Amino acid sequence: MIIISPYAKKLKNGKENPKNYPYWKELIELINEPIIQVGVDGEEQLVPDFRKNLTINELKDLLSECRTWISCDSFFQHLAWDHGKSGVVLFSVSDPLIFGHPENTNLLKSRDCLAENQFYWWEMTEYDKNKFVTPQEVLKHL
Repeated sequence: MIIISPYAKKLKNGKENPKNYPYWKELIELINEPIIQVGVDGEEQLVPDFRKNLTINELKDLLSECRTWISCDSFFQHLAWDHGKSGVVLFSVSDPLIFGHPENTNLLKSRDCLAENQFYWWEMTEYDKNKFVTPQEVLKHL
């Protein structure tokens, strides 16, 4: 079983978070095993098994049971690292050398895609779906 954590925290300005991977539906179609989505109320449900608003302990229990996980750069990848479970992180504008963990497969399309200042609020960074790796590239790392 694979866990997906598709979304980073909603931005206060209401714009799309530039860290949210745009190709989840295409990626999900390529995966041939059960998928559990974790997230919070208000996020789009991408798979039938969507578990919302789980506690940290419930998330850790799921991590213990999964083969691997896939997430954008968000809280989830840091929780998984703390729990000792490596997975795949989909980066775009945030720098995996700063915000990633070397135990994970940190996928970045190009360092040219990174936000100029990694410590500004993400509200100041425009969303661009072209800054992400393809679903086929992600699949190679599962």
